Amino acid sequence: VQLVESGGGLVQPGGSLTLSCAASGFTFSNYAIGWFRQAPGKELEGVSCSSASDGSSTYVDSVKGRFTVSRDNAKNTVYLQMNNLKPEDTAVYHCAADLARRRCGTYRVGDYGYWGQGTQVTVSS
Repeated sequence: VQLVESGGGLVQPGGSLTLSCAASGFTFSNYAIGWFRQAPGKELEGVSCSSASDGSSTYVDSVKGRFTVSRDNAKNTVYLQMNNLKPEDTAVYHCAADLARRRCGTYRVGDYGYWGQGTQVTVSS
């Protein structure tokens, strides 16, 4: 199982970025994929999740209305479109696979058995 994130970078406040998570080694279309982030000195935080069962998605309150998660099962890829970025969104963003669930549950880190290496997002003027 392998997950590889890309698309991070430096962006000004109010700007946008789209992160990608390319998956391999498992039947991607069958499982929930989550996005997490870790800011310096802070714990890992669940941001969003894409369900395999019904295409539904979840978001943490701090990103609702600004972030959109989507998945392309043909490309084994999940995307996180991030708009109106704020300095507090600065973090390393990781995608993770929950190979026990088709539908997103909580953002409990232990539920996600496979993780990507992360991509840095920095929001600064």
